[in-house]
Amino acid sequence: MHSHSPIQRRKSRQIHVGSVPVGGDAPISVQSMTNTDTLDVEATLGQIRALEKAGADIVRVSVPTMDAAEAFGRIKRGTSVPLVADIHFDYRIALRVAELGVDCLRINPGNIGREDRVQAVVSAARDNGIPIRIGVNAGSLEKDLQKKYGEPTPAALVESAMRHIDHLDRLDFPDFKVSVKASDVFMAVAAYRDLAARIEQPLHLGITEAGGLRSGTVKSSIGLGMLLMDGIGDTIRVSLAADPVEEIKVGFDMLKSLRLRAKGINFIACPSCSRQNFDVISTMNALEERLEDVMTPLDVAVIGCVVNGPGEAREADLGLTGGSPNNLVYIDGKPASKLRNDHLVDDLEALIRQKVEEKQAAQEDVIVRQS
Repeated sequence: MHSHSPIQRRKSRQIHVGSVPVGGDAPISVQSMTNTDTLDVEATLGQIRALEKAGADIVRVSVPTMDAAEAFGRIKRGTSVPLVADIHFDYRIALRVAELGVDCLRINPGNIGREDRVQAVVSAARDNGIPIRIGVNAGSLEKDLQKKYGEPTPAALVESAMRHIDHLDRLDFPDFKVSVKASDVFMAVAAYRDLAARIEQPLHLGITEAGGLRSGTVKSSIGLGMLLMDGIGDTIRVSLAADPVEEIKVGFDMLKSLRLRAKGINFIACPSCSRQNFDVISTMNALEERLEDVMTPLDVAVIGCVVNGPGEAREADLGLTGGSPNNLVYIDGKPASKLRNDHLVDDLEALIRQKVEEKQAAQEDVIVRQS
């Protein structure tokens, strides 16, 4: 409905996680993390494929052991999705996955150990063109910072991040991104705002351990929404105690609502009331489930009556307004046809898919004419 976002994004240095640019003028990427046993290569690849189908730009995989590193190599060969290896403590794991083609290393230089070990990891990253993510978490702050601040605070998170950043600065390695996650919305938002003013590198946003599907979605939407509205954030993960695919769906819905990404169908639907001329809720549930595979941006309005229906439908690519005896369909802002209730979902799905095909053809035609 409105293609341009009024948000002015923070200027940041661009890095590449595999084929995906992060920072600069690149779209905000959406990522998730596998929760399968990394040693189970087929199960992990299956989850990565499901995440890719849902639209994931990047996937993170935990690599806690050298055996997991070898499994990671087989996983990497089985997918084209950029993979981030999540590594703690053992620098040799980082060196091994660098050899095996990892697209990004998620480490904390501080828990890798001695300076020579950090330097070895950075050298491997530099030689293989691999960026690093510094991941600071309120639940795992260094003991001296816990003692200094008494409890996790925004200042403690930022001090931890700057300590790790100093490691990389001393080694003249600028190709990194940073996260300062907390489960408390206010703490995370304050830390990210502070850090955003201090460094030029891209920021990975997240409200860590946000909760289950509903509560975690709400908490993440508030926290990440505040930061995204500030123009802060280059890549995001919505951390949910749920199927990782849900993290991708919520992330894209969040970015669509702020007009920062256009991918898939943007539904405008009324909550329904006694004026509705068809069952809006069941219609929407069915459409969302059936049309999950659509990645072409499209605005679809589904409104149950004629009070707000025509106004919303005229602004959408395709709109349905409840009416009696039949419901009215608008296409590109103009009345186009009428639909009965008895086959409403089937008929509406067909019209939406037809509109998607037309939009795809128009986009391909533009590309051909420009080439």
